[in-house]
Amino acid sequence: MTYVQDFSAGGKDQKDLLGGKGANLAEMTRLGLPVPPGFTITTEACREYMRTGRLPDSLRVEVTMAVRRMEDAIGRGLGDVHDPLLVSVRSGAKFSMPGMMETVLNVGLNDASVRGLAEFSGDERFAWDSYRRLIQMFGKTVLDIDGDLFADALDAAKAARGVTADVDLDADALRELVATFQQIVREHAGREFPQHPREQLDLAIVAVLKSWNTERARLYRRRERIPDDLGTAVNVCAMVFGNLGDTSGTGVAFTRDPATGRTGDYGDYLVNAQGEDVVAGIRNTLSLADMERIDPRSHAELRQAMRSLETHYRDLCDVEFTVERGKLWMLQTRVGKRTAPAAFQIATQLVDEHLITMDEAMSRVTGAQLSQLMFPSFDPTAERTLLTKAMAASPGAAVGAAVFDPATAEQRAATGEPVILVRRETNPDDLGGMIAAAGVLTARGGKTSHAAVVARGMGRTCVVGAEDLEVDSAGRRMTVRGNGPSAGAVIDEGTVISIDGASGEVFLGAVPVQPSPVSTYLEEGLEAALDRAGDDRQTADLVTAVHRILAHADERRRLRVHANADTAEDARRARSLGAQGIGLCRTEHMFLGERRVLIERVVLADDDATRQEALDALLPLQRADFTALLTEMDGLPTTIRLLDPPLHEFLPDLTELSVRVALAEAAGTPDPEDVTLLAAVRRMHEANPMLGLRGVRLGLAVPGLFALQIRAICEATADRLAAGGTPHAEIMVPLVGSVMELHLIREEAERIMAEVGAARGVTLDLPVGAMIELPRAALTADRIAAEAQFFSFGTNDLTQTTWGFSRDDVEGSFFPEYIANGVLTISPFETIDAKGVGRLVQIAVEEGRATRPDITVGVCGEHGGDPESIRFFDAVGLDYVSCSPFRVPVARLEAGRAVVLGDDHDGTR
Repeated sequence: MTYVQDFSAGGKDQKDLLGGKGANLAEMTRLGLPVPPGFTITTEACREYMRTGRLPDSLRVEVTMAVRRMEDAIGRGLGDVHDPLLVSVRSGAKFSMPGMMETVLNVGLNDASVRGLAEFSGDERFAWDSYRRLIQMFGKTVLDIDGDLFADALDAAKAARGVTADVDLDADALRELVATFQQIVREHAGREFPQHPREQLDLAIVAVLKSWNTERARLYRRRERIPDDLGTAVNVCAMVFGNLGDTSGTGVAFTRDPATGRTGDYGDYLVNAQGEDVVAGIRNTLSLADMERIDPRSHAELRQAMRSLETHYRDLCDVEFTVERGKLWMLQTRVGKRTAPAAFQIATQLVDEHLITMDEAMSRVTGAQLSQLMFPSFDPTAERTLLTKAMAASPGAAVGAAVFDPATAEQRAATGEPVILVRRETNPDDLGGMIAAAGVLTARGGKTSHAAVVARGMGRTCVVGAEDLEVDSAGRRMTVRGNGPSAGAVIDEGTVISIDGASGEVFLGAVPVQPSPVSTYLEEGLEAALDRAGDDRQTADLVTAVHRILAHADERRRLRVHANADTAEDARRARSLGAQGIGLCRTEHMFLGERRVLIERVVLADDDATRQEALDALLPLQRADFTALLTEMDGLPTTIRLLDPPLHEFLPDLTELSVRVALAEAAGTPDPEDVTLLAAVRRMHEANPMLGLRGVRLGLAVPGLFALQIRAICEATADRLAAGGTPHAEIMVPLVGSVMELHLIREEAERIMAEVGAARGVTLDLPVGAMIELPRAALTADRIAAEAQFFSFGTNDLTQTTWGFSRDDVEGSFFPEYIANGVLTISPFETIDAKGVGRLVQIAVEEGRATRPDITVGVCGEHGGDPESIRFFDAVGLDYVSCSPFRVPVARLEAGRAVVLGDDHDGTR
């Protein structure tokens, strides 16, 4: 096996072997651009080193041959005492890992060649500064010496000379500093600084290979989900110098503006400087227009090189370059990172320039970028006071008065006052306050906690897990804990705060908010967004670009996109955002507030008459709910899930009720109703309600409960037909584990359809389907499909029951450790676990269709709006995904991208 490849022998399609940096250096060399000579040690060498702990036997020979070819090409020798060749040794993995691995510059300098460098450059100060930099970088990176020792010595040298900047140290001072640095190496590495250039090179190569497995590199890979076994390449390149006087310089440039997408050349240039000076900010940079004035020849060569690269890569490129005494050298290129607005605009610009197709344009933007464009944001230039930073759960910028209970949120919001609902954690009873609030802030919880899931569903800004906040709901205040600058601050109810759902930051006071023009487009249409943009060409171009790509995604996608919506208002918004139906209407949200007492009576009734009285009172309310929903979704499928709460959510709190009864009995004034109620609650109490009497079990155990809902759906459908509408209601049975459970409910549903149809003079044939959220349901899908006219995967509960995780508990407890240790690469509640939960989905789809080929199959869990999960669902052949209304545009885009990108999905480890 060959472990070394010259830049002239590779290309951009070899990132697996050469890493991203090496592949692009090779590509530029192949294009004939002025790249300094060099070679790449491949990732195979790194993998061999990781396996055996030693370098491959042939590597040393291959490096020798490559160095000699490089010396011949540039006309200098490594370590030559008169005309030395210096090299850089840099890492370069397949995927960019900025700052995670090591680099060593100026390799080849020693006590003799430093004088040759001074002779070659005509600048003694430059030579000794380069030597100083090598010893400092080599000592820290290769010899594991504390970097502060060198930094302190440098500061002491500046103090001794009465200067503040490195560039103010003269040659004599730098010569003395080199001696000091060499003494530091002696004392702390137990050896002399290596004088042989080849020893320097070999040690630097090993250091770069080792840096693949540093703690920070492993942590970064876990966070970015980069496999540990890829390894890094090592790029050895002849050094060129931009700090050889006024005819030299260095810079970074982009072929288009990466912030806005505007066409043209953008970048920074410094005369008489090295590359790190540009990014370090120690000197004010010049523009490329200034470079054109200073060095028109090099500027013209740079522009031509950049045009060639953009044409060749057919994308925005960024480049690093150096001018050495009037000679342009290209040091690096890559497809450039860009902001979300720039991504959409550049993609459509390249289509208009006939460089890419619309399919390619769609593949170059992401649902995450579209989501960023949809949310309002805080003005980045505004002053702000940070209280704490927590977990960003639902993006956006929300400003309002802090309130500490849902009733107050509703009352104050009703007067037109924006409020932020602050809770330790939320529960279903908080829904009214969450709807009323501009944003939600909780001290506990993770990204899939109740607050996070519901807020995302409503498009509310939400920050969760703010552990530094001590929330005192009774005292109507919160206190900032910890050691931050705002520690000890007390925020009383009514104090205005601002929360950033994109960063997780919480600010004191009102931070100015900027609205999103893309949201205007999505909800009101292109014409309205363009009217609002007026003469703002940049905004108009952005919304037009988003419109073009999203329209193309709608043409290309196979998956339909439905929405999870529980109210007519949610349904209206979902439809305006492009939803093609309702994939999940959660009816349990319809039994909160004043209706809760009625459902309590249904569940706790000890005689049929009491239960029927409560059911009769609920029927017109449910019918009105469904009529409003079907009116908004007229002509589109509307899947209504029968009641599926954990039973405890509809019962009085056992502890509170026990205390109330005990106090009353102690006072000699027991309330007979409370005593009876307590006995009933104790009888119904469950140790694990999420796995207890809920879903279809509740419908079978409590007479008349599901019948009430089915009758309300049928009557609402009949009402809409009578009004000239075209309702498409579907009845979904939750938590099915056995085909017989579904059979019994479907039998009852068909009886009620016949009764209502006969009474109204219409024929009702509403589809009845199963929600697949238990492993047994997925594994027996062939049997369940005999009774189910559709499947809808409830992947939230399917993930819980497959992994044995309680979603509300695990994210805040051990998930951080699991992700840090590589057990998980991402929460399986955020992205579908393709190898586990996803396998159950695939089995259910295949075996369900074997029994009923025309069965409709969709997903209504939170994964229905997750980009990577959507690609998985497209690959296994689902018919639709359903997600919260706000995520509908994202799902539309990602469903289109799934067709173009294919089924390359990773899932959870």
